[in-house]
Amino acid sequence: MSTKKDKFSKEDKEYMRLALSLASARQGLTGENPSVGCVIVKNNEIISIGQTGYNGRPHAEYNAIKNSNKILNGSTMYVTLEPCNHYGLTPPCTKKIINNKISKIIFSVEDVDKKVKGKSFKILKSKNIIVKKGLFYSEIINFYKPYFFNKKNKMPYVTGKIAVSKNNLIYSKEKKKITDIHSDKLTHFLRYKNDSLMISYKTLNEDNPKLNCRLEGLNKFSPKRIILDNNLETNINSYIFKTANKSNTIIFYNNANLQRVTLFKKKGIQLIKSVLNKKKYFDLKLILKKLYNIGIRNLLVEGGDDLSGSFLKKKLFNEFYLFKSPKTLSKLVAYKDFNCFKHLSQKYKNKKKINTQLGKDTITLYKG
Repeated sequence: MSTKKDKFSKEDKEYMRLALSLASARQGLTGENPSVGCVIVKNNEIISIGQTGYNGRPHAEYNAIKNSNKILNGSTMYVTLEPCNHYGLTPPCTKKIINNKISKIIFSVEDVDKKVKGKSFKILKSKNIIVKKGLFYSEIINFYKPYFFNKKNKMPYVTGKIAVSKNNLIYSKEKKKITDIHSDKLTHFLRYKNDSLMISYKTLNEDNPKLNCRLEGLNKFSPKRIILDNNLETNINSYIFKTANKSNTIIFYNNANLQRVTLFKKKGIQLIKSVLNKKKYFDLKLILKKLYNIGIRNLLVEGGDDLSGSFLKKKLFNEFYLFKSPKTLSKLVAYKDFNCFKHLSQKYKNKKKINTQLGKDTITLYKG
């Protein structure tokens, strides 16, 4: 943290604000690595910027140094997270910083990775580089909450989302559409910001969803589809099955005949066999651990009452969006209620309204 002696200037704050904006733009899109923003300044002029590359590499510091067409000797680097100092798939950022004779580093928070935490600070200081930390600490440590959760718990950061009518229905055969276009845009933004999306085979077979991001220009960032399907009952005529390949679809199952398994594997779907609990449901925590082990860090769950309820009861959501429409849906034909309000209010005490400004739906974000 900063001290009175190390008080940051107005200019320091402006440059770090820009670095945070750069990091925010890539949040959820950097794979197993955190999204970092970097700004390099010399003689009170921004001479380069960088962000963590899509899927996590190259790192923001490397990109900022590479993007510069000016000599970096004597410059100051502003970066949201402590630079790395170890060899992995890429060389350490500290080495790049030292070799380019950058004279001052200001970063906000220490990395929680044990290979990095506090070590970069010492390495840079040992090379007579001025190092300060703690600028916008509270705000930026909150920004890295998903990454810190990943590292500590070895599980993805899980966001839930469900839409209900005024009379608390999540489905009515008479009219399936619940929310308005403005809520739909937020849903697709959540899909854009999460690397994977989970539903059950029941939702898949009933709704035949696409589960992609349909914001203009961002469809290439559609999340990986995760399906929970004990007996591999997924409809082979569904959009998800027809568009499945080895990189975009994972199905967790427990018991299915060899013919069905062969059919799904032939399609290129990644099948993961997983155990059931005493109530014959998937062990969700175990599934989350498995997803983390294959590189998934941010999971959006768009389940129905059963799947959402299971996550809520075990408090496996890190945050949960409840979309409530002013529409009243009919109960004269097939319908489904949302029965999990009790678990939502009991287990998630912090909540705030999300204002879409133009929409009439009420959107509430719950956090534990």
